[in-house]
Amino acid sequence: MYRLFAALPVDPEIAPGLVALQKGLTGASWRPERNFHVTLRFFGALNHTQARDLDDLLGEITAPQIEIRLEGVGWFGRREPTAVWARVREDDALRALASQCERAARRMGLPPDRRPFTPHVTLAYLHDATLEDTRAWTEARQSYRSEPFWADSFHLYSSHMGNGPSRYIPEADYVLGG
Repeated sequence: MYRLFAALPVDPEIAPGLVALQKGLTGASWRPERNFHVTLRFFGALNHTQARDLDDLLGEITAPQIEIRLEGVGWFGRREPTAVWARVREDDALRALASQCERAARRMGLPPDRRPFTPHVTLAYLHDATLEDTRAWTEARQSYRSEPFWADSFHLYSSHMGNGPSRYIPEADYVLGG
């Protein structure tokens, strides 16, 4: 079985600005720079045949290159924060690409993703972080802005858990704007 998701890689030139945000929040398990990405759709555990079929469906996607801008930060978990992240500015092309990944999942018979698409780059998963501390951390970093970068491809990643942070391995690449 493979734990798979489709995502846009984050330009390495943007990473230092994200790393600079990763401090000052008790209970944060900061993500390593190599794990920065913008998830388009999490597919979950798939067998080899399903993974191959998914690769074929994602390969049929046509979409333009997308300009990505990170603006501000936020958190998931209303009463009990579970993660903090950098916000990706809303963009019709980005939303359309995520929708095409969702359609590929549905064509495979996967259940719909019940969470609304919220484009972001996860900075940390939280363990026992208080709502007050998380709110203060995000308020202090709302002025964060990255330089724009162009996403010219997206990847199908496998996720491998073990000791320490998960490892994400790009298993397939899909060109945008081709």
